[in-house]
Amino acid sequence: MSVLWGGNIVSIRIGVDSVPPLWSAFWRMLVGTAVVTAWAWKSGAAIWPAREEWRHLLILGALFTGQIGLLNSGSAFTSPAFGVVILNSYAVFANIAGHFFLPELETPLTRVRVAGLVIALVGITVLALGQTASTLAPKPLLGNSLLVISALLLGIRQIFTRWLVQRVEPVKTVIWQMAWSVPLFFLIALASEPMVYGESASTQAIVAIAYQGFVVAGICFIVWAELLKKHSAGTLSMFGFLVPITGIGLSTILFDERITVPLVVGSLLALIGVWIVTRSDTAPASPEELE
Repeated sequence: MSVLWGGNIVSIRIGVDSVPPLWSAFWRMLVGTAVVTAWAWKSGAAIWPAREEWRHLLILGALFTGQIGLLNSGSAFTSPAFGVVILNSYAVFANIAGHFFLPELETPLTRVRVAGLVIALVGITVLALGQTASTLAPKPLLGNSLLVISALLLGIRQIFTRWLVQRVEPVKTVIWQMAWSVPLFFLIALASEPMVYGESASTQAIVAIAYQGFVVAGICFIVWAELLKKHSAGTLSMFGFLVPITGIGLSTILFDERITVPLVVGSLLALIGVWIVTRSDTAPASPEELE
């Protein structure tokens, strides 16, 4: 599962080469929503929100749309190896947001955890500023900056989701954050990006977007839900560190991306810091948090 998630940002980079970022996100979420909704309906899960749940699910959908939109847009300007580490450092921002806005559900920030946050933030800074322009990363500073903001929104969304699932069935949060994003992405893409027709989209882009929608947004969530029935959350969370490692590996294989000093130093600092911060947490990130 972690290997499949690690391929997500690589597939996004492939897709945005011929399909604009927001249109790519629209098609991805359209497919993902259909897959997860069909699974939830077949399993008998409650899907339709109660009247008092609509507002909170709309807020979640807006956060989700902004975060994924920035992820796709940033991925068009930077390389997957740098992007996957920056995005998966979202736990730094989740811990900061949780400390101030949801202290009753989050682990307190001890001196050791604060030190971890500082180390991770230094690593993120090295990654954001240490990449040089290339064919794969035409505007690395812009792309990495957008991904840092995406990681920030992802951390905030994780905290908001943890609060929301105390009041709403978890499956509803997964379905409706994607469902709300479909019309939002359609309208924003229609107003800001050219539409891509027929042969304008490469076969590689179509396959990549199908992978993001069917596998990452759809199948990964379903399998994750089943795994949580058989294994502890703490056990599963240990595999989360495979995501950035897989992303870096796939980028070197598929794009021939070089392993540079800033990438190694920044990744080590970010991942060590995240490990220090999250080592006492018991709740693993869910598939939509790793998107």
